[in-house]
Amino acid sequence: MKKLFAIVLFALLSLSLSAQDAKKPVIGISSTWGEGTSTQVPITYVNSVIRAGGVPVVLPLTSDIELLSSMLERVDAVIMTGGEDIDPLKWFGEEPISAMGEIAPKRDDFDIALIRLAVEKGLPLLGICRGHQLLNVAFGGTLYQDLPSQLKGYSVKHRQSTPGWYGTHSIMIEKGSLLHRQIGVDSIAVNTFHHQAVKDVAPGFKVTALSKDGVIEAMEKIGSSKVYGVQFHPEVFTSNGYDSFIGIFRHLVDEASIYGASRKTK
Repeated sequence: MKKLFAIVLFALLSLSLSAQDAKKPVIGISSTWGEGTSTQVPITYVNSVIRAGGVPVVLPLTSDIELLSSMLERVDAVIMTGGEDIDPLKWFGEEPISAMGEIAPKRDDFDIALIRLAVEKGLPLLGICRGHQLLNVAFGGTLYQDLPSQLKGYSVKHRQSTPGWYGTHSIMIEKGSLLHRQIGVDSIAVNTFHHQAVKDVAPGFKVTALSKDGVIEAMEKIGSSKVYGVQFHPEVFTSNGYDSFIGIFRHLVDEASIYGASRKTK
């Protein structure tokens, strides 16, 4: 029944595309489980894809790898969204500490499978917050389970109490990196809603932005222009009409267009 629901949901979303939108690249957005009763995606991700010129499609959770592969045949790029903490014991071999938050085991399984399969297929992929952390874990990296208790020199507030469209701490961006090319500045204020973060970077990836206390705020796959992640939430700014971070999504849509065109020629 769950498999049938996922197929029907994805089919309905796909059929809803207009003839004009069908010419635009389709961006699959990972979803939350909703206690097994619903598939949910914050509207900020949807709005950001639309503003950047793409067509957003929700990717419902499934444990069926064949179905997941079929979904990915119908999209041109993937966004991994934010959400719960990531299970440290299963994914990077650490016992959970007392400051660990809520985890979502079924979502972890789906998201890790989605990331690995998307990258294997050559799809452009953007990880945001949890998605950024999962991108690291999926390829052998580790996380801080809780920054305040585990990061030496922790000094920046990484859980803001101001509106999400307002940047509360600065990050330093590596010149020449994807993020630098996308937004065109060396330093910028970002929003922040996390207590976990990338610790040991996965093989094949490199750090491209840091906060003042050394938290990894962005990374990218070495030798690739289409697999990257950010710890902050650019979609909240973009959805609210601010253009500071829209380049992150435009880059993904551009890469999706290239990927889609190359797939049609095969």
